[in-house]
Amino acid sequence: MGTTTTPTAPTPPLFWNPALAATVASSAMAGDKNAIMDMGLMQGQKFLDEGFARMIPGLERGMMGLRIYFAVNNSYVKRKMLRVLFPFLTKDWGRITNDPSDIAGHKYALPNSDDNALDLYIPSMSLITYVLLCALCYGSAGQFDPEVLPEIITSCILTQIFEVLLFRVGFYTMQASVSLLDLMAITGYKYLGLAMNMLVGVVLEISLESGSRRGYFVAFLWTASAISFFVLKTMAEFVPKVTSSNGPKRELMVVGFGVSQFATMWFLGQTKFLN
Repeated sequence: MGTTTTPTAPTPPLFWNPALAATVASSAMAGDKNAIMDMGLMQGQKFLDEGFARMIPGLERGMMGLRIYFAVNNSYVKRKMLRVLFPFLTKDWGRITNDPSDIAGHKYALPNSDDNALDLYIPSMSLITYVLLCALCYGSAGQFDPEVLPEIITSCILTQIFEVLLFRVGFYTMQASVSLLDLMAITGYKYLGLAMNMLVGVVLEISLESGSRRGYFVAFLWTASAISFFVLKTMAEFVPKVTSSNGPKRELMVVGFGVSQFATMWFLGQTKFLN
């Protein structure tokens, strides 16, 4: 009869290394700061290589899920920005699906290989750009205050969270599933439009010192309409063709999702210091 082998759990890496501690102590007593720095960097690299993130429940899975939304390249970013700002020129809105045998387990292709994929890189960078442009606008009017930055960021994030919750409720009433990160990405593209609006206003304010408010609202009419249309077409692909018969009509919900971007872009606009 063969012997059975009892599987043993892998031994987690130790946080305390006596040999390393003795070396650091001796280096500190000798005053060798460079050696201490090198050993700290080496230990930090070892920390990452050994996968200490796996010891924190849910962290590795969360990072893997978030990573696909940042799998972008320069060509994707350029094409996606044009698609968001000029969606009326796009004919195909369907996402590329992966082969079921894909070892990564991703249902859809990553952003770097599909222009219709969703990402969080453009929304996050656009939010930062928008906040900085608002600060520049305040500064050009002599009204800059350090409190401005956290106030604008808080207003944007809270508005987006409220918007995502409303979207989630809408999907729930239709008995359709949707990822929260997908909703964060979809509702985050509005920051690109807000940044473009503020850029037009700031340029006119600095160069001409007049007409910046009119220029802002002309840009707003275009970007708000474009992003509303972009969200409408994107959500039309996300919402299943067949939804609950007891819930709201699919077409009305899709239109509502799109129109909401126009309203939130109006609400988040910073125009009080534009002439």
